[in-house]
Amino acid sequence: HTQRETYRYTHLWILELDRDWNTTYSFPKAQNVTWISTNFKTLLKWEPKPTADYTYTVEFSPLGKDRQRNPHCIRTTETMCDLTNSLSDVKATYSADVRSEPPRGVNSDLIEFPYTSSERFCPYKDTDIGKPDFKIEVSKDKRKTTLYVSDPLTALFENGRQLSIRDVFADELQYKVLYWRATSTGKKVHLSKSSEIELTRLDRGESYCFTVQAYIPTRSISKQLGDPSHVKCSQNDNPSIFDKYSVGVIVGGIFLILLFVGGVIAAIVFCCKRKRRDEKTGKEGTPLQTGLD
Repeated sequence: HTQRETYRYTHLWILELDRDWNTTYSFPKAQNVTWISTNFKTLLKWEPKPTADYTYTVEFSPLGKDRQRNPHCIRTTETMCDLTNSLSDVKATYSADVRSEPPRGVNSDLIEFPYTSSERFCPYKDTDIGKPDFKIEVSKDKRKTTLYVSDPLTALFENGRQLSIRDVFADELQYKVLYWRATSTGKKVHLSKSSEIELTRLDRGESYCFTVQAYIPTRSISKQLGDPSHVKCSQNDNPSIFDKYSVGVIVGGIFLILLFVGGVIAAIVFCCKRKRRDEKTGKEGTPLQTGLD
């Protein structure tokens, strides 16, 4: 009887020890699992940096399909996984899990490792579009200004050729142009389905400033606009003195003009005074004539 109780207590103690071990060595879950994607360059990021006791493994898949693993993101100590080449179908919707697992070469009795799931992500609908570059050309008669936009390149390749956002979005891609006179604050908007944008309702000879950004109206509102380009301005054919010269140069010029005018005035005043003095001196030196002659 005593032997049976000893065995029973020993068995319970082992079970309790095993339960405590699993609890103690259960790994922390990843936090803030986030998709970061620009021009189809897609990263999955999370926190925190793991200790030496555990690592992370990323699993992902299109919705409704089997889970896959990126070989560079298995039991890694990094907090980022580049899934650009793994998300081959850019129009599919993906989900991902970041699993907390023991380091390489270390076994664990845990059957299910803790994990944190990402939000759903569709590259075609959700990747951010970077800022484009463009060139300005004004026609000789000054009646037309044309913007030549370079479609931003993506991280996607097809038959060895790097694809642009025009290659991916085709007719869905438009460009939004914001423009204004360089001497004014009022801004106007122009939409174009082409990368060659012609603007004809501009004042001839005036300098205009422009910014361009991708516009995809088929997307959700928060994802329709890409990053705006740098501001570029056309040349003013009738520039004012303030356009040609800095304030310092203008002030210096005005000072020299005033100095010159002041010198001329001073010289005139000096000459007038001297002339009057000479005339006065001449009168005083002339002898008086008498009637005795």
